[in-house]
Amino acid sequence: MQHADILIIGGGLTGLSLNYFLKDENLDIVIVEARDRLGGRIHTVGNGHEAPVEMGATWFGPAHTKLKSLLDELNIETFKQKLGEKAIYEPSSMSPHQLVQLPPNQESSFRVKGGTISLIRELSKFMNDDHLYLSCPVQKIEKKKERLIVTADLEIFDVEMVVSTLPPKLLSDSIQLKPLPSEELAETMANTHTWMGESIKIGLTFSEPFWRADDLSGTIFSNVGPIPELYDHSNFEEHKFALKGFLNGSYFSVSKEERKQMVLAQLRKYYGDKTDQFIHYHEMVWANERFTYAPYDRHVLPHQNNGHAMYQKPLWEGSFFIAGAETSETSPGYMDGAVHSAQSVADQIKKSFNHLQKK
Repeated sequence: MQHADILIIGGGLTGLSLNYFLKDENLDIVIVEARDRLGGRIHTVGNGHEAPVEMGATWFGPAHTKLKSLLDELNIETFKQKLGEKAIYEPSSMSPHQLVQLPPNQESSFRVKGGTISLIRELSKFMNDDHLYLSCPVQKIEKKKERLIVTADLEIFDVEMVVSTLPPKLLSDSIQLKPLPSEELAETMANTHTWMGESIKIGLTFSEPFWRADDLSGTIFSNVGPIPELYDHSNFEEHKFALKGFLNGSYFSVSKEERKQMVLAQLRKYYGDKTDQFIHYHEMVWANERFTYAPYDRHVLPHQNNGHAMYQKPLWEGSFFIAGAETSETSPGYMDGAVHSAQSVADQIKKSFNHLQKK
């Protein structure tokens, strides 16, 4: 049995940010991650010879100040999303696609140099590698007097505090809580929307950005699909090129090859045979990621119960926190929300341990 002050469930942005915010507190912190990689819903793919392609969290905006502050603190560069002046727009299956002028002076979105994984890599430098457990799903958290016993695949942990950074619905479905804090909490978690859970991200890398020629654009909006949105996804240095966007979530159950052929067929309408010059096709069907998404028992609206009041304070006499992007009152569901949640929990933990030390 391993002992620690704090056990963090999940090595995504919330969990790693929380560990970072607590780095100066002289606390023994363990991070337990079900996947064989860090990052959670931040997942940048590519082999180094092509543009890094985001299969998960990608963009942030000017209002996402907590995330931007963290990026600045870690000296991670960012850059504006390239939209171009025009976009390909496909209004309906009854009319051809057209090139339309994008509104001027629209609010910019930003990306991370080297891919969003750069943030995960920098945060992971503040971990104790001996206290990181990958491929280690948690099955049970049990409160016993003033300690918590956490049962996972690889180990059993005896800790003072637990912070779950899983989407609340996934926490509800995959980890047994003994005792259950309340029926009201169970109901809220079961009906909390999991951000990106229904998304399918797709990307194609190329040796040349042909979509920038002939007054075209890499920005696409289509009411016909199967791709409703697509954007230029070339790298910061502008020497590796890609297109990246979303696929209609209803195609989660068809094969990867079928999705790929649908994507190529749509892009050929706009760009012709140059589409077939792609280097690699990448995709991520988040509904099939069992360590992110758990199907709902009933219809749940986007952002439903995100930032709920029940997630703002710890349970079990201050020993169990439910954190993560969905729990944040600010920017719920976004990377900024994940960092806000981590900061909020870190502040509460600092106060709790400072109080105990003064006793």
